[in-house]
Amino acid sequence: MLQGNCTAMMDFMLLAFPTQPECQILLSLGISMIYAAIITGNVLIMVAIWGNPHLHTPMYFFLGNLSVVELCYTAAVVPQMLLSSLQERKSITFRSCCAQMFFFIGLGSADCFLLAIMAYDRYVAICKPLHYTLIMTQQLCIQLVAASLLIGFLISFMLVWLVFHLPFCGRHGIEHFFCDVPPVSQLTSSKTKFDEVGVFLTGITAIAVPFILICASYLFIAVTVLRIHSSDSRRKTISTCSSHLAVVALQYGCCSFMYLRPSSSFSPKQDQMLSMVYTLGTPLLNPIIYSLRNREMKVALRKVIRHRIFQRESECH
Repeated sequence: MLQGNCTAMMDFMLLAFPTQPECQILLSLGISMIYAAIITGNVLIMVAIWGNPHLHTPMYFFLGNLSVVELCYTAAVVPQMLLSSLQERKSITFRSCCAQMFFFIGLGSADCFLLAIMAYDRYVAICKPLHYTLIMTQQLCIQLVAASLLIGFLISFMLVWLVFHLPFCGRHGIEHFFCDVPPVSQLTSSKTKFDEVGVFLTGITAIAVPFILICASYLFIAVTVLRIHSSDSRRKTISTCSSHLAVVALQYGCCSFMYLRPSSSFSPKQDQMLSMVYTLGTPLLNPIIYSLRNREMKVALRKVIRHRIFQRESECH
């Protein structure tokens, strides 16, 4: 990074955490419980998919990778949040801040592109069912997941460079729980219109592009569904997409408001609450949505839980 002497060895102060000890403990306990639920839910999804041959299909392959990405996505920020919530000096080093933002944005962007890939998978399954196995090959699925990660981290590298290539002289307090783009970019000195437009365009690439691909996929799906004469077949087709649509609405509702707006509309308190939703809420709700609205996933999860209970009983005896 092209930093001046004033930012070479500095620390950022995270100002969103409460200062009262009892509030710090409550916040830490709340984050810990939600993080444990995120890990449990996503690991169960991964184990259920891996252990059930009936779920070795492209749709569940992408869902398993989505769970992996979301576990890594939360791991990029939540452990540091827990540590900071209990520390008296709530600080993060300049390099740690860069690294945290890089992985958080990279994995978050990959998450968005994975949702677009899952929408494409549903499009092929519903609109071109006879060619599904020929199109959605194992090789293509692996390539699509790899491409989503590559594009995500390229976007992240560009964003991190745009934010951190300017000096941070005089202002070291981040009005947030972690190093995210909007609060950190508020501290940069000598920010130009080019930097603001660059951050906005990069955000569009990460959020709007996959969202447009999702909308296009579901537009073709909607046309195909309207052509189905049987109400039962139509209902069954819609049910295969409902969980994915719920996740898309949750993910893009938060991300669009957070990143696709001018920096002048930055509101610290509002953004802090919103960040908790897409950092903790979305990874927590995704496994619940997919497991509750998907019959095959519910059956697979029951088998995993029963197997674990049987193993424990066997060990006890």
